[in-house]
Amino acid sequence: MIIDTHCHLDNKKFIDDVDEVIKRAEEVGVKKFIIPAADPADLPRAIELSEKYNDIYFAVGVHPVDIDKYEDSLLIDYINHPKCVAVGEIGLDYHWVKEKSKQEKQKEFFKRQIEIALEHNKPIIVHVREATKDSYDIVKEYPTINGVFHCYNAAHQLLDFSDRFYYGIGGVITFKNARKLLEVFPKIPKNKVLIETDSPYLTPHPFRGKRNEPMYTIYIRDKIANLWGVSKEEVEEITTKNALRLFKL
Repeated sequence: MIIDTHCHLDNKKFIDDVDEVIKRAEEVGVKKFIIPAADPADLPRAIELSEKYNDIYFAVGVHPVDIDKYEDSLLIDYINHPKCVAVGEIGLDYHWVKEKSKQEKQKEFFKRQIEIALEHNKPIIVHVREATKDSYDIVKEYPTINGVFHCYNAAHQLLDFSDRFYYGIGGVITFKNARKLLEVFPKIPKNKVLIETDSPYLTPHPFRGKRNEPMYTIYIRDKIANLWGVSKEEVEEITTKNALRLFKL
């Protein structure tokens, strides 16, 4: 069994065929799905899917690029929903946001969402893009928070949190130019690796350029098996246990 711990099935790119997408994934062994919140406009769709399918869960949070839409109520109104398993995806993104004042606002609301997660005993799903140092400093301020670094960016510094954080591994690990991630991957404890697709983005090789979907987790699994020198079944067992543990599924 595989768990896709990060797939945006609420995205408009799935509006016409999400049921078929889920069926295709289930046919190759994907049995649970987590939809992380990003744009608040899509949250109702995520909740709707979680209520329709037993094995779909969601997280609440506001993506750093959409932080201007942040309100406490976006989290607090839904964080106690029985299918809500985390707060995220939250964090810092300095790739798309260059203005210092807006970066400061990202940091403010990253902290606020961590505090809400702590109040409600939820893990966090962290987005880090070109903001490793500030992300590191903020996470360090909260020694009791746990969660996952989504689309782990291969920063050695973030491995300092491997006692309480997991590392989301997606299609990037199959890319021919993934040198940094391939170098650092062996340093990630096996019991802290999660499989994710970030669908509809970051489609693994050999399907780059096409819409990503959860069925492609098998290519991520296969690459991890090759890197660890273990069977595909062992990768599934390890990463599934890790996801069940973190998200209390």
